[in-house]
Amino acid sequence: MAKKEKKSDFIATGQIAVNRRATFDYAIEETFIAGLELKGTEVKSLRLGKASLTDTYGSYDNGELFIENLKIEEYANKGYEHHDANRKKKLLLTRHEIDKIIGLMSKKGYSLVAKRLFFDNRGRAKLEVGLGKGKKLYDKRESIKEREVSRKLKEY
Repeated sequence: MAKKEKKSDFIATGQIAVNRRATFDYAIEETFIAGLELKGTEVKSLRLGKASLTDTYGSYDNGELFIENLKIEEYANKGYEHHDANRKKKLLLTRHEIDKIIGLMSKKGYSLVAKRLFFDNRGRAKLEVGLGKGKKLYDKRESIKEREVSRKLKEY
C-alpha cells in the first residue's frame, strides 16, 4: 500500500525545481514563461515536489514546442491512472513566442533549456525556459572566476 500524503505536504504556489546548471552551461539570451500540458497524476506529483530538471531540453515538431527529459515521478496513490516519467510535454506559449523560439533554434548553436519549474499565484504549473547558446570551456572558467570574486567581495 502506498504511503498516504497529508494536505500539508502539498505545494500550492511557489518553486518546485531549479536547473542551476542551465545558466552555467548556456549563455541565456532570452527567457520565457510557458505553461505545461500535464496529466492529473503529474500535477499531483508536482505538488509533492517530485520533479527533476537535469538534462532537460526543448524540441519542436509540426510548429509546436515540447520539453523532453523533464522527470516527474509517478504519484504513489495513483489507482489505475499512470504516466510515463520521461514523456514529452507540450509547452503552452503564444504563436508569436513559438515562432520566435523555433526561428532561433533553427540557427546553429541555439538551444531551449528549462531553468525553473514553479506554481504561479493561481496554482498552475509553469516552466521558465531559456533560449541561449552553449558556453565554451573558457566561458565556463570565466563564470567560475566571476563567482569566486563576488564571494570574496561579500566576505569583506
